[in-house]
Amino acid sequence: MKAIVLMFDTLNRRYLPPYGAEGVHAPNFERLAELSATFDNCYGGSMPCMPARREMHTGRYNFLHRSWGPLEPFDDSVPQILSAAGVHAHLVTDHYHYWQDGGATYHNRFSSYELFRGQEGDKWKGQVADPPMPQATASWRAGSPAWRQDWVNRQHMPTAATHPQTLTVDAGLEFIRTNHDSDRWFLQVECFDPHEPFLSYPEHRAHYLHAYDGDHFDWPDYRRVAEDQPTVDHLRAEYSALLTMCDASLGRVLDAMDAHRLWDDTMLIVCTDHGLLLGEHGWWGKNVQPWYDENIHTPLFIWDPRTAVRGERRASLVQTIDVGPTLLEYFGLPLTPDMHGVPLADTVATDRAVRGGALFGNHGGHVNLTDGRYVYLRACADPANQPLEEYTLMPTHMASRFTADELRAVELAEPFAFTKGVPVLRVPGAAWGNPHHFGTLLFDLDLDHDPEQQHPLVDDAVELRMATLMTELMRRDDAPLSQFERMGLPATGEVGPEHLLAHAQREQVSRSHAPLAPPGDFRTDGPGVLTPIDELLDDPRSRDVLVGHLPMLAADGLRRMVGHLSPYRLAAMTPAISADQLCRLEADLATADTEVPA
Repeated sequence: MKAIVLMFDTLNRRYLPPYGAEGVHAPNFERLAELSATFDNCYGGSMPCMPARREMHTGRYNFLHRSWGPLEPFDDSVPQILSAAGVHAHLVTDHYHYWQDGGATYHNRFSSYELFRGQEGDKWKGQVADPPMPQATASWRAGSPAWRQDWVNRQHMPTAATHPQTLTVDAGLEFIRTNHDSDRWFLQVECFDPHEPFLSYPEHRAHYLHAYDGDHFDWPDYRRVAEDQPTVDHLRAEYSALLTMCDASLGRVLDAMDAHRLWDDTMLIVCTDHGLLLGEHGWWGKNVQPWYDENIHTPLFIWDPRTAVRGERRASLVQTIDVGPTLLEYFGLPLTPDMHGVPLADTVATDRAVRGGALFGNHGGHVNLTDGRYVYLRACADPANQPLEEYTLMPTHMASRFTADELRAVELAEPFAFTKGVPVLRVPGAAWGNPHHFGTLLFDLDLDHDPEQQHPLVDDAVELRMATLMTELMRRDDAPLSQFERMGLPATGEVGPEHLLAHAQREQVSRSHAPLAPPGDFRTDGPGVLTPIDELLDDPRSRDVLVGHLPMLAADGLRRMVGHLSPYRLAAMTPAISADQLCRLEADLATADTEVPA
């Protein structure tokens, strides 16, 4: 028995031909659908990248207790369980978050691993002089350390053959050639692509020739869309080209399955962690905005040689938490008591129902639920988005340790049901954005209703049913009491009409959908919302106006982070600053500019 998981990061199912995409060159994904079961109702769980991988190891959600972080000492790890049972688990990846602070405990759970450098702003090649960098006004991260490092790295991957995605797949194919005659191994081939930046090569971009005369743009910020339609179309073409490169990598793995007759005794799972908004709903990226369908409704393909199901589709509601249990069952190993995921062998064979509801979200964001038809994105009940707490024994963020200031407020908390009797640190938490500004959203994804999530419902009966199911799943997950309080849900007892939020938060929903006026509508001949924040804060007249509208900018720490941005660019990245508020700020800055200082 052998198994291969081929995982791509940020794979948007709406760009794949097996899920209805047109105009995307991905023949190997079409070939894969003919060779496996295609799942139509797969959702991510804990978001984004490393929380999703923690789910794959542990078979349970983690976003209600923890933001981005390492595997904890009490966490189960499927690769480690396989290794202990005599199944050699090997990882090949260019996902550079594995060797940052917040991912450092994952790859050592495998029997062996190979890591390839250079993706995104990976601190890979050292170069003191600035590299050649293009004009890039469309990408607001231009000028940041990660932007500079990315252009240092790109100098060392001039062709597709030298790109870390290709090197990762090369290493996976080497493992297959070396071990195809051996038994009891698990190979995880994990590609960072098609995660941004969307770097591909002429042979991939040739499928998407289009007219575009703007600045370089292949790396979107996580913000509102402020570009014109040709620029949006250009970025989507860049994403599609990188996806075509991923398709070629998939084809190489399928060819190896053919060449070594692995279809007879090798499970193949092709999956992702999440998708990406590419201008839909007026947003680029993920994390800041709600988890819309484009981001969380993911592709999944499974070949199981025991049942040999090919070319069939499956409608059962499945999730990332099912991947680990599926591998354990395949190798004849029991699930751990803490796992909530379900082995998918019977679902691949017969489309057996798995669950009635699936939670998903990121720490401090909306708590979300789908039953396969309705999607309920529940915002926090209070504008403060509190209380919010981290529970951990590994106090690191994505790329840094917790600061001393964060840890001064630490308390020792009682064990949770899944911490194996171990108490944990309770640390005050912070979120990337505030879900209250978007409000609570309820959608009916039925094809005859609203599959594009354009028309939020207010339906008390449906919301009550979804809120009740959400509460049951949060309790099963032993969610912290603070999460029930933050979300306005009862930790015990029944959910009632008094707990519903969709009607009460309709105004927030409407306000969050209002687009920003284009930059051309604002003044450039004096202090305004297009002026860098540092300049506005340095002038006493404009400082008073700016801080009056945006009090958080009075903090020196925040100024150091965003001072190079204009209020307009900050608003595009921050849902807390509405379109109306931006216009009022512009008017008040213009008035202040005409006042004679005392």
